[in-house]
Amino acid sequence: MKHNGWRKPTPGLVVAEKHAQAGEQFDIPKSQATSAAKRVAAAIGLQAQDLLLLDTFAAFTQPQDWEQGRRPIVWASNNFLMEQTGFSLSTLRRHVRRLAELGLIWIKDSPNGKRYGHRDEDGVIVEAYGFDLAPLAARAEEFETLYVQLKEEREFCASLRNVVTITRRVIRAKIDKALESGLRGPWKELEAEFTVLLQGLPKRTTTAHKLLDIVDWFKAFKDRVEEAFEAAFDWPEESDVKSPNPEASSASNVVPINTNMTPTGASDGTHILTTKQPDPVISNRFETKHAAGVEPEKPKPERFERPGEVDHDIEWSTHTGKRTSDVDISMLMATCPHFAEMARAVGGGYIRDWNELHRAAGQIRGMAGISEDAWNLSQRALGPAVAAAAIALIFDKHTTGEVKSPGGYLRGMVEKARAGDLHLDRSFYGRLSVQSAVQ
Repeated sequence: MKHNGWRKPTPGLVVAEKHAQAGEQFDIPKSQATSAAKRVAAAIGLQAQDLLLLDTFAAFTQPQDWEQGRRPIVWASNNFLMEQTGFSLSTLRRHVRRLAELGLIWIKDSPNGKRYGHRDEDGVIVEAYGFDLAPLAARAEEFETLYVQLKEEREFCASLRNVVTITRRVIRAKIDKALESGLRGPWKELEAEFTVLLQGLPKRTTTAHKLLDIVDWFKAFKDRVEEAFEAAFDWPEESDVKSPNPEASSASNVVPINTNMTPTGASDGTHILTTKQPDPVISNRFETKHAAGVEPEKPKPERFERPGEVDHDIEWSTHTGKRTSDVDISMLMATCPHFAEMARAVGGGYIRDWNELHRAAGQIRGMAGISEDAWNLSQRALGPAVAAAAIALIFDKHTTGEVKSPGGYLRGMVEKARAGDLHLDRSFYGRLSVQSAVQ
């Protein structure tokens, strides 16, 4: 084999020749051979201009060239290739060399070093010298296997990033709550350390091995935050939690949202969420713990809009004037992924505010078997935003098999709320913690 001055023999070219000889034994369509290489382009070191030249070569071949026992050889002139790609001669030669060194093409030289070839009446190559694409056929299976591995690694990395995101939200929620509530503990120091962790987050090109280390760091830090959180505040037993004013609760439709709840007939964990009501809500456990014995005010009778009268132009929030909950739409959607997926589907995309979430909940509740009567009852009792959040929680629990009777579960929430025992935000925190621990 004769080599021109700019094409000296190298280990890469020797390997390319072996691939070309092996490729003659395969019967692979041109599209399959070229697409297999393109899918792993970045992993094997191909650049955009390499792919452009590879496409130009492939376009010169015909289907029968890729059949077993034949070789897809391209004998196009440099001028033709420069015209098709827009490359200069030096650029063309550089990328030809690159493709050959990477083992994607082999250069079959004629005795006089020139490229030429001709076909018979059936279009079959009889004789040809030039760029041999047979290595693509030989390596198609190799590239397809590599693509599967790369895809699995990308999915694994995506799951690890999701774990980091959920863990970050749990940490942020608890640090913010501790600082706002004045809990004892090294919260300023933990917040500063958390900031350093966030600044050290890598780019999306990080390997799975590095991401595993990052997940371990964040989980270990979350454990420290939760230990400090528990040490600063001893949660009372469920049986010790009583309504601040049972008579007032039973005498009106006032819903003291910030209380505990285990829905009637269900064995699920407690549920938590606070929302913005027309008047102040009863103080939650954080507030009563640090209220220095001050008796909370009785809730004032509130006016609840009937479902048909809900004004969808208003802005709902899960926060009262005095911040009592960190649950917002993004946290709700992360906590209830099944509901989030369905809400985006029925809502036509991103859920931007509580109005859109309420509308989505109204459409989704029927999919879970919740009657319109139960939905209307929950809106009158809980308010539109909390009712929508309750639907999100119930829908996800029903999807995962945790709740067998969504309608009864929602009615149980309403009854517990009227009794002063509904407290949803700890449930959302708890589900985030479980998701983080599982993943």
